[in-house]
Amino acid sequence: MANMGSRKHLKRYKAPKTWPIHPKEDTWTVKPSAGAHAIDEALPLTLVIRDILGLADNSREAKRIINSGNVLVDGRVIKDYKFPVGFMDIIEIPKTGESYRVLLDNKGRLQLKSIEENDSKLCKIVNKTTLKGGKTQLNLHDGKNIIVEESDLKVGDIVVLGLSEQDIKESLSLEEGATVLVTGGKHTGELGKINEIIINDSSNPNTIIIENSAKDNFLTLKDYAFVVGTDSPIIDLLEVNQ
Repeated sequence: MANMGSRKHLKRYKAPKTWPIHPKEDTWTVKPSAGAHAIDEALPLTLVIRDILGLADNSREAKRIINSGNVLVDGRVIKDYKFPVGFMDIIEIPKTGESYRVLLDNKGRLQLKSIEENDSKLCKIVNKTTLKGGKTQLNLHDGKNIIVEESDLKVGDIVVLGLSEQDIKESLSLEEGATVLVTGGKHTGELGKINEIIINDSSNPNTIIIENSAKDNFLTLKDYAFVVGTDSPIIDLLEVNQ
């Protein structure tokens, strides 16, 4: 029985630091299913419904809400109570008319931002492959793969997907002048503009210089930059990032 519990559950004090829960409230919490997001980059849906949104008093109530098809993630009904919800995912509760976007705060924790009814999601291109016939497959940060005609989109660029059709509405380039949200390192959660992109010829990772709202510059990895707009963000962000 102990082994079964350890597979399905996770001790709270071992929960990732990205989870906005108190480690001493209970002994156990839910372990997310394997999915597109790594365990330290995702919240199990039960935790979202029970602990963050407070729509349930306990796990049993949360499971009932989820199993009844009352929760949508990125436009799809999700009935897996352990489903991993990650950065930029859109959560909708049709019965209450509420929608939320998953974001990172400046402590690196995944938080929900209440949004107006939204039919689009920002996804980062993490890889791209040329297919037979000249088409291109874009591999996105949330595990989605989109096949497009010939594309000049680059790794690191953002595509804005329509949730209903999963089609690309627009794109945002990772380039100097772009507005980005930092997703890793000591500047996680900070918003700023790219001043310079530094491409290293060696095996060292590429870096960027970002200017924040206080006009201070800081250096971070290029991989940590998530474009959210050009002159200004095209989505609502957490208060600490504004």
